[in-house]
Amino acid sequence: MHEIGMMQGRLTQPKGRGIQFFPFDYWEQEFEDAKKAGLSEIEFIFDYERYVENPLWTKEGTNRLAYIQESTGVKVRAVCFDYFMRRPFFRWEKEERALIRKENTQIISNVLAGLQRIGATLIESPLVDDSSLKNDEEKELFREWLLEIIEDAPAEILFGLETDLCPQDFLPFILSFENERVGANYDSGNSSGIGYNLYEEVTTLREHIFNIHIKDRVYQGTTVKLGTGSADFEKLFKGLHEIDYKGNFILQAARADEGKELDNIKEQMAFVQGYIQKVWNS
Repeated sequence: MHEIGMMQGRLTQPKGRGIQFFPFDYWEQEFEDAKKAGLSEIEFIFDYERYVENPLWTKEGTNRLAYIQESTGVKVRAVCFDYFMRRPFFRWEKEERALIRKENTQIISNVLAGLQRIGATLIESPLVDDSSLKNDEEKELFREWLLEIIEDAPAEILFGLETDLCPQDFLPFILSFENERVGANYDSGNSSGIGYNLYEEVTTLREHIFNIHIKDRVYQGTTVKLGTGSADFEKLFKGLHEIDYKGNFILQAARADEGKELDNIKEQMAFVQGYIQKVWNS
């Protein structure tokens, strides 16, 4: 049966920090709360803000993280490299690009070492919003850079790309790497917000989908409660069943009122479990 996890920070009160952030003050407690909720996984965040304080950054931090995983049974299998959304080297002018590219390489290399120490096997590069690939030149610059990273990366780590490309462009981009370690991190909310057909996307990307973020967005609008936006979850799960998707589902949906984080996660879990049971057991 598919396991369900959540994006880090969803069991922490935001207190003005927005919908997604690294919960520096609460990240350890989230593992205990995730266990209570019945989650199997927390997808970690590595962002630009205070990144040297992220436990993935140091051996001491990853030792602590490994201990908490062992004691709670809640695993970190994937890391969302949100850092890249703030510092995509191809977005800089040519005079600064080489410097930022070198910085990107140094940061992700250290993070990959952290992944290896905790047993995580997937790193996701968000290529949306400020880091969206706007043209063929940017695609090629990113492709060349990532291939260099993969060459030196631990062999067990996969690289999931989260893009706003339509499936007819996204699949060829993945295939252009000519490397089975590069695939898709699929996000139902981003796709519904753009207006893509979720069934068409997943049946096009097929075995190249490494991980799935579950959220809902209004077309050309914001993230909303699951089932109230433009995401056609019937089509999504029908397509996933058709391609025999065996991976996990990561809850990255809209937040509820502050103080109701645990109840909100449980409600989202029930929403996803309902579709899994309906589609896979039909």
